[in-house]
Amino acid sequence: EERQAVHRIIYDELCVGVISPASRQVYQQVIESLTRRGAQAIILGCTEIGLLIKPEHSALPLLDTTHLHARAAVAFALD
Repeated sequence: EERQAVHRIIYDELCVGVISPASRQVYQQVIESLTRRGAQAIILGCTEIGLLIKPEHSALPLLDTTHLHARAAVAFALD
């Protein structure tokens, strides 16, 4: 159910430029659920999720793969 909500928000909203406070709340509830199940960080594994969820929206650290890949590319290019 949570996974379906996450995917629906990505494809039906974020991919078409819709950023909704209600959807942010859904993501925050999913993050809280993952926290209760022992998660220690949240991977933002889709480029669009970073448009919706920022560090201030999560008690857990966020690992934004877009940001991480960009930093790795710059480090590689400058090495």
